[in-house]
Parts: sequence; structure tokens; C-alpha cells
Amino acid sequence: MLEDTGERVIPKEMDPMNGLLLEHVARYHFSEPYVKGRVLDIACGVGYGAAHLAKKRKKQITEILGVDISKDTIQYAIQNYYHPLLTFKTGDIMDEAWVDAMGQFDTIVSFETIEHIPDVEKFMNHMIKLLSPGGTLILSTPFGKGLDYPCGSPFHYFQMTPEEFKKLFKEFKTELFYQNGVTIEPPREDVHYPLGVAVCRK
Repeated sequence: MLEDTGERVIPKEMDPMNGLLLEHVARYHFSEPYVKGRVLDIACGVGYGAAHLAKKRKKQITEILGVDISKDTIQYAIQNYYHPLLTFKTGDIMDEAWVDAMGQFDTIVSFETIEHIPDVEKFMNHMIKLLSPGGTLILSTPFGKGLDYPCGSPFHYFQMTPEEFKKLFKEFKTELFYQNGVTIEPPREDVHYPLGVAVCRK
């Protein structure tokens, strides 16, 4: 059993109707149509999402790599989520040497990751380096007061505004979606969205 960090999603130890679990699972379902080729799930956690994509997109992908900075989390993923197209490894997205050694990917998914990293520019530069020409990055993050303000979560360095979120993707052709519960949709007027989801093509 893994230690509960307060944010870690462990489906096998959670109520299937848990709101946090449903939100996380919804992002993987949303990403399915975009996932193909060589796939990277960065900050994959315990691996349920990478395993889901491996099963759902087995005819469209050549391999999927689930990466997390936590050795214990990756060990749990290896023990609980097997698929022949799926490999789990420890790795640090902020490590230049690790990024250079990984090669490029046709699809990258990065859900609820960037708010845990202090250097947003370096993170995005590494995403660009890891993504193949013509590849797709699907990235999500919660909204809040902005990059320069402390937020209520002890696990996050910040929670960016929707405007800051849009500006992350100047190097990409981007479609922006917004999430409220399990619903992920283009923005509607007068609707408050707690999270943003970007689909970015290099």
C-alpha cells in the first residue's frame, strides 16, 4: 500500500464515485482520440491512466511510457498495471540529461503536473524537446490566483489564471478546453471552470 500524500489518486483504494478520482479518469478518457504512436505519460502516478490508454489505443500506439519521479509509485504501477505495450520508469522531467536521453514522442499527456514545478518555462521547453514534429501534447492544470501568488494547496507552487494558461502554448497550435467535474468542453459564457485542458500540436 502506498502512503497517501493527499493528492495521489489510487483507484484500487478509493470509492469509485470519489470526485477527485472521477476528474482524473475523465482526463484520460478525453485524451483517447489524440493518443497515437510513441506515447509518454509524464507524472503518471500509480499508472492506471497509462494502462487505460494502452488498452483503449492498442491499435494506434507503438508503445507507452509511464514516468514518475517517485520510485515507490512506479513500483506500485509495475505491480498493478501490466500491458504489453506499457513500460513504467522513474524519471524527472526537470532533469536535462534525462530529457535528452528519452528521445521524442508522438503524444505526451501531462495531467496536473505543471503546478508542482517551480520553473514553468523550463518545464515547457522540455515538453517541446520531447515532442516529435507534428506531435500532440495534452496538458491540464487547476486555476487559481496566478503564478506569482501562493495558493491554498500545500502541494502546489502556484495555480495559474486562465490567461496565464493560454500563454504557455505560444509554440504550439492549441485548442483550449475547460473542466468542471467530469465535463471537459470548450468554454461557455458565465461558467466557472476550475481546471484547464490544452491540446497542443507542435
